[in-house]
Amino acid sequence: MAHGLTHNRAVNTCAADPWVAVIGGGPAGLAAAERMTDAGVCVHLFDAMPSVGRKFLLAGKGGLNLTHSEPQPRFVARYGQRTTSVAAWLDAFTPAAMRDWAAGLGIETFVGTSGRVFPNDLKAAPLLRAWLHRLRQRGVAFHMRHRWVGWAGDGALHFAAPAGDVVVRPRATVLALGGASWPQLGSDASWLPWLAEAGAEVAPLKPANCGFDVAPLWSEHLRTRFAGAPIKPVVLRLGDPRAPTFERQGEFVLSEYGIEGSLVYAASAAIRDAIEVHGSATITLDLLPAYDAARVAREVAHPRGARSLSSHLKSRCGLAGAKVALLHELLPRAAIDDPARLAAAIKALPIALAAPRPIAEAISSAGGVRLESLDAHLMLRSRPGVFCAGEMLDWEAPTGGYLLQASMASGRIAGEGARRWLAA
Repeated sequence: MAHGLTHNRAVNTCAADPWVAVIGGGPAGLAAAERMTDAGVCVHLFDAMPSVGRKFLLAGKGGLNLTHSEPQPRFVARYGQRTTSVAAWLDAFTPAAMRDWAAGLGIETFVGTSGRVFPNDLKAAPLLRAWLHRLRQRGVAFHMRHRWVGWAGDGALHFAAPAGDVVVRPRATVLALGGASWPQLGSDASWLPWLAEAGAEVAPLKPANCGFDVAPLWSEHLRTRFAGAPIKPVVLRLGDPRAPTFERQGEFVLSEYGIEGSLVYAASAAIRDAIEVHGSATITLDLLPAYDAARVAREVAHPRGARSLSSHLKSRCGLAGAKVALLHELLPRAAIDDPARLAAAIKALPIALAAPRPIAEAISSAGGVRLESLDAHLMLRSRPGVFCAGEMLDWEAPTGGYLLQASMASGRIAGEGARRWLAA
């Protein structure tokens, strides 16, 4: 079956031939393995790290967001240019199916006020333990600290392992290698040249769900006093105010370098793409979305007597803290002293953004193996028997359960494809 391959000692470890290799122990790889074991396929899973699911566990530290409860048409629209392709994956593994799957592992879920779906205990570790137990009971063999280093000359899989090089020859392979975000957890995109050499069309990897640097940098005062401060509620807009390319209400956080947080992550694809085209991007913030422009103008113009401007804005508009600090940071003195200009800025405060933060800091990445290089079962057209899944594919989505849902759905599609390949 394999040369130099030692088996995991888990219960019911499979030793059958033919067998399938899954490379990558994140949600997509585990989902692919599970889908194949549903049909009795023998699976060996390889991962470069000492344990699987590391990014899954880290993402769950603030409360594991499994999926989202919004209607399916709105759900699939979150995938932008890849909506049509991802919709096909989600038809086979819906958000409702995700909740049923978790329940089958003994993990009940609830819908939060935002519509996001979480385990009742909000934790990732119990779900991962139950999932791995199921996979081991079904015979999946786990080979840790096995770093894939490409294909050997005869097409075999080549791994670097603690005991030396390992070469294996499965009947089919599912690659679930991740993108380039959080590389310390295992997804370092070292696979890019090997996939390109194999004939796959690969889009450059880019940061997604990321923060941005402002230009110029924040003043020392703002960095010292307000880095980490939330800005909420605000409406963030990008593009022509009459027809913005992005417009949404939410909250974000000031950072030492610029801005980050949920609202910025939601806008990150549009902002990143605008920076690529124009070299920079300018967003505007409505700091008082509950007030219309006329009311803001009246309140700001109201005589303030001996009160300071900060006291006046807090009393008349409820503006204080980091929002007022942003006004002082971004507006010239003449605008601060002019009630009409100040009121206009409160409703549309411009912030110039110079660049996304490095991909290693991003929550996820865009780019990867273009879907046009794959068939409907996510098999590489240029390398039959090799399937790809998860974040290494060229799609992106905002946070909120959409990333995990599509990653697992793609893994199940690839796993089903590999099963069909074995049966052909």
